[in-house]
Amino acid sequence: MRLGHILMALVVVAIWGFNFVVIKLSVDALSPFLAAGGRFALAAFPAILFIRPPKLANGKTPWALIVGFGLTFGFELYVFLNFSIALGMPAGLASVVLQVQAFFTILIAFLVLRERARKMQIIGGIVAFAGIGLIGYYRFDGAAFFPFALTIAAAIAWALANVITRYAGTINPVALTVWGSLFAAIPLLILSALVEGGGQMIDLFVKPDPWKWGLLLFLAYPATLFGLSVWNRLLGLYPASRVAVFTLLVPITGLFSGWAVLGETIAPFEIVGGGLVIVGLGVTLIKTKSRAARIYGRSNSSL
Repeated sequence: MRLGHILMALVVVAIWGFNFVVIKLSVDALSPFLAAGGRFALAAFPAILFIRPPKLANGKTPWALIVGFGLTFGFELYVFLNFSIALGMPAGLASVVLQVQAFFTILIAFLVLRERARKMQIIGGIVAFAGIGLIGYYRFDGAAFFPFALTIAAAIAWALANVITRYAGTINPVALTVWGSLFAAIPLLILSALVEGGGQMIDLFVKPDPWKWGLLLFLAYPATLFGLSVWNRLLGLYPASRVAVFTLLVPITGLFSGWAVLGETIAPFEIVGGGLVIVGLGVTLIKTKSRAARIYGRSNSSL
């Protein structure tokens, strides 16, 4: 991968690491499904009024892929993730467990797209996953199994979204994010109204709270529109297995953010685990950087 693309991926995973703290705060301030629905509603509106649906190279709009992306990354992922956090899954632990999506992505990409992981990707992934396992083992104490299982389900949903995006190819990432957010927001808000009641949704407008709106705006714009647009762009340029490994750095920023904002402590085991994650990612990139340069050349030099 080119240096500029690597740096953009690092910025996104840093935002997504802090995102777990904001999700925890938004779930506490609002409710699990309303927080998710509000996030994607703001990501879709008003941008959807100015951005046309994305098109494939043949000029057709891939509605099935757009809806599939919205339902997997938007609806399914955040139903499972927000609900798990509401049930007591610590934000720091969630940021760790969710990263098994990188390995689900490699598996699903192999089964569906026939993408084969290179030897160094496998070795780097094993090293990084050992780090995640070490952090997760330490952090798992006190977390109930059901919230943990919900987070695994969220990871599978994220992996499916990665593969859908890769299958779409070089599609407009901003348009995909905006229109995908629409198909995430609609079922999320309906679910919120049915399960949580419509009172809080009405209060957001009748009794606007700057704190609640600030949380939703962060989730909608830096974490969703910016993050997903860059992420989808990278998935359009590189195999899903190469891009997915960057999310292994999310636990590092997630754990640090949890310590800085929520007062969660970072233990020696977590520091060692975080170091293994970075080493594993480095091993993976040593091989994929030169390989990507040969395949893609200078035509994909910038976002």
